[in-house]
Amino acid sequence: MRYAVGIDLGGTFVKFALVSENGDILFDNKLSIGGNILREDILNTVSKAISQVIQKAGESNVEVIGIGLGSPGVVDGGIVHGGADNLNRWENINLAEIYSTEFGLPVFVDNDANVMGLGEAVYGAAKGCTDAIFLTVGTGIGGAIIMNGQLYGGYKNRGTEMGHVTIDHKGIACNCGGRGCLEAYASTSALIGQYSELSGKKGEHINGHYIVEKFLDGEPDAVQCMNEHADYLGHAIAGFINTFAPQKVIIGGGISEAGQFYIDLIKKSAFSYVMPDCSGFTDVVGATLGNSAGCMGAASLVFRNCN
Repeated sequence: MRYAVGIDLGGTFVKFALVSENGDILFDNKLSIGGNILREDILNTVSKAISQVIQKAGESNVEVIGIGLGSPGVVDGGIVHGGADNLNRWENINLAEIYSTEFGLPVFVDNDANVMGLGEAVYGAAKGCTDAIFLTVGTGIGGAIIMNGQLYGGYKNRGTEMGHVTIDHKGIACNCGGRGCLEAYASTSALIGQYSELSGKKGEHINGHYIVEKFLDGEPDAVQCMNEHADYLGHAIAGFINTFAPQKVIIGGGISEAGQFYIDLIKKSAFSYVMPDCSGFTDVVGATLGNSAGCMGAASLVFRNCN
């Protein structure tokens, strides 16, 4: 059995795991990186995480064959080129070279949403599928495309920014600099903003979980906002299905864990807009790996690239 280090770097934590090739997690943990931390500190925290996993592997008498890492931003050739707005100066960093030199192991790096999607494709909701679309709905919207069993990122891995598909060409401004992006309308942040404006309710307690509870209670403002949220996602997913004809569209992110009703709302919307001839072999499902998706997907990069 082969084993790998899987690292999931986020804006708040570094999650890490020792993962077997068949998807068993022998050890996992996380380290905080705090807010607005220096990039040198982030690099050191990732190094500590890798060291912990390798130490646990030694204690378990298993050999690590490589390190997989999911990072925010545009990643190509093991280098983060930019685009990670939630990490300080996280650009032009050759993560593969840094950690392969430090640990003497092959290192494989990709965008964090890509590796989450890969995790679901290899071990989770799309296991056994050759073609899948993954969307993670949270503060923003990230995504991944699995095509013919492989991650697809476009030329030099610059593509698959699923949250920045335009759904209203004269729409509201998005953080990416564009207008009318899916993320600006259908992220959990957008849902919270819409609900707060409609209901007049403010405060830190107004979050996705709160709105879901009010939706299930039948509160009119919550029902309207959740239905519009699902409709925006459904419109975009219909377009993805028409373009890629995936076997599965997988919905992840914290709000996706609200219950099957949430997935059903989105699925109903998507299939009301999609071209029937494109969607005959497609299903819309919830992610199954939860917080482990990033680490498992990162580890799978190693298994796919190491003979």
